[in-house]
Amino acid sequence: MRPIQVTQSSMPNFEEFSEEIRGLWESRWLTNMGIKHTQLESELEHYLKTTHVTLFSNGHLALEYAIEALNLTGEVITTPFTFASTTHAIVRNGLTPIFCDINPNDYTIQVDMLERLITDKTSAIIPVHVYGNICNVREIDRIAKKYKLKVIYDAAHAFGVTVDGEGVANFGDASMFSFHATKVFNTIEGGALTFKDSNLRNVINAFKNFGITGEETVESVGGNAKMNEFQAAMGLCNLRNVDQEIIKRKAVFERYMENLRDIKGIKLSQAQNGVKSNYAYFPVVFDGFQLSRDEVHAALKNENIFSRKYFYPLTNSLECYQERFSPDETPVAKYIAERVLTLPLYADLKLEEIDRICGIIKAKVTSIH
Repeated sequence: MRPIQVTQSSMPNFEEFSEEIRGLWESRWLTNMGIKHTQLESELEHYLKTTHVTLFSNGHLALEYAIEALNLTGEVITTPFTFASTTHAIVRNGLTPIFCDINPNDYTIQVDMLERLITDKTSAIIPVHVYGNICNVREIDRIAKKYKLKVIYDAAHAFGVTVDGEGVANFGDASMFSFHATKVFNTIEGGALTFKDSNLRNVINAFKNFGITGEETVESVGGNAKMNEFQAAMGLCNLRNVDQEIIKRKAVFERYMENLRDIKGIKLSQAQNGVKSNYAYFPVVFDGFQLSRDEVHAALKNENIFSRKYFYPLTNSLECYQERFSPDETPVAKYIAERVLTLPLYADLKLEEIDRICGIIKAKVTSIH
């Protein structure tokens, strides 16, 4: 049988993409914020129900420049239950991440712990929407206003998600979206920032283009993080199809739920009130199951099925931070990270393949008995 990867990139019809890029051969305008780039920003503002979108070559640089543009200093409260990028972006800006634990239900930042972590050095909170689960944005907003803190959401997993009908891009001072090939919506590589303050647009655009603000003026020390026209063209194609992709992902998600919801020792994600999901991932926590997470991971791999220990390890236990931070300070995150496995999920995953994956897991239970 063919291997089943943990994810598979969504792509448009080849002819559709070919037609989208045809004009690039005529204009020869391949980068530096051309027509496709401008069009995608505009269409994303409409789709995400937000007022300001700026595109980047990848989500990580978008987050780094958001931190710089908002002039953060000192300490930033965040979570270790995330991809390395989140913590690296803070540290690479010369700031100190202060790790807050997660809640055991949706794996987002534990808002009840936030206030006790705030000091006179705290300048911001960088929470992470996880697996398409959304942070407690209302409580985070209340705390941020009370202590005059900035909020930047790592929304890499939250493209197209709404909370009580409001686009998730509208919460906080800014949100970073990843458009990596593995995400619900992709531009091959890529990312974006959404933000409320219109004054940030020129600042952010300068940062991602070497600080250039005019033909002969360079007003800041910037870098190069521009999305090129081929990436933007892929985004335009994928954006036309993303709603249908999410419908397909929902069917995959629901088939997993049907198969696994009643198995003892398996904890599944539950729907959040008022949240319209994008079905980005299917995390399973093996808590009291007859096999460990690692044993399930190995059993699937032995059948040419590739799951992912995601997120593991925690960022506060990475080798590059071992002398600075300890995962013992975030015990819930540590507990979940040691037990969580994301199963294959993508729009074109066949229902019989889902049944096969779940059958392997259930067979291991049967074999024990």
